[in-house]
Amino acid sequence: MATPSGSHSESPPVIPGTAAVAACAAMAVSYVAVLYAPTLLLRLPPATSLRAFFHRRFVCAAFSSAASVLATAALLRVSSLSDSSKALAVFGIRSDHLLEAVVIPLVLTSLVYVGSFVSRLWVMSSSCGRDDGEVGIGCTKKLARWMQTSLQDVMVWRNYVVAPFKEELVFRACMIPLLLCGGFKMHNIIFLSPIFFSLAHLNHLFELHQQGCNFMRSLLILGYTVIFGWYAAFLFIRTGNLVSPIVAHIFCNMMGLPAFSSPRTRGVTSVAFMAGSVFFFYFLFPATSPKLYNARLDGCSCWHGYCRWS
Repeated sequence: MATPSGSHSESPPVIPGTAAVAACAAMAVSYVAVLYAPTLLLRLPPATSLRAFFHRRFVCAAFSSAASVLATAALLRVSSLSDSSKALAVFGIRSDHLLEAVVIPLVLTSLVYVGSFVSRLWVMSSSCGRDDGEVGIGCTKKLARWMQTSLQDVMVWRNYVVAPFKEELVFRACMIPLLLCGGFKMHNIIFLSPIFFSLAHLNHLFELHQQGCNFMRSLLILGYTVIFGWYAAFLFIRTGNLVSPIVAHIFCNMMGLPAFSSPRTRGVTSVAFMAGSVFFFYFLFPATSPKLYNARLDGCSCWHGYCRWS
C-alpha cells in the first residue's frame, strides 16, 4: 500500500509494548468470558435448543469483537487519520489487491490438503457409481442437497462464517497492529500472537473433553490451532489484508485436519500429503511477498505504514 503523504523517518512505537501485550491478553480473556455472560451475568435461563444456544453466542461474539475494535482504535488513535480508508487499513480492511489476497493464500493453503483431496476423491469415485438406495441421485445432486441443508445448519454458520470472521478480526486485525506498533518484531509477533489465540480456545478443549472426545485428540486439535495461528499471523503480516487469513481460516475449517495417510488409498494419500507439504514450504515466502499485495513498500516497522501516519 502506498505510504500516505507527509510520512517521515523512523518513528518510535506508538504505544508501550507492555500495554500492547496487556490489551491483547484482555481481548483474549473477554473473547471467551463474554460467551458465558447470558447465563452467568445476565441470569438468563439456559437455551432450549442448539440453535438458540449458538444465536446467543453469535450476539456475544459480536459485542466482544466490536469492543476489541474500539479498544484498538482508541489505543492507536485511529480517529486522527485523515480518511476512513486509512483507518480501516490499520485493521487490514482494504479493497485494493483483493483478488490476490483471496486467490493466492487459498491456493497456497490447499497444498497442505493435497492428501485430503486424494483421499476424498478416492472415496467419491468408489461411492458415486454405486446404488446406495437413492436411485438416480448423482454426485452433483447430492452436493446440491448438502448445500441446501448446510444453509439451515447453525454449526455451518458457526464454523464457516462467524468464527473465521470474528476470530481473525480480533486475533489478527486488532492484536497484530497493537503488537507491531508496540515495537515487537514481526517474527516475534508471528509466534507470540497465537498464544492468545490458543488461550481463547482452551474452553473448546474443555468442551470436547466433556463430550467424551479422546484427550490426546483434543490436544492434537489444540496444537493444530496453534500452528494455524502462526500461519494466519504470517499471512496477515505479509499481505496486510484481513481477507487472506479469513479465506485460509474458512478453508481449513471446511477441510479439518490434513490427511496424512489412508488405508484405502494404499499409500497414495501419504505421498500426496508429503508432495503438497514440500510445495507449500517452497512457495510460502514467494506467494506471500508483500510486493504482490501492496502498490509500494516503505521502511516502517508496520507493514501498513501506521507508525508513519502521525
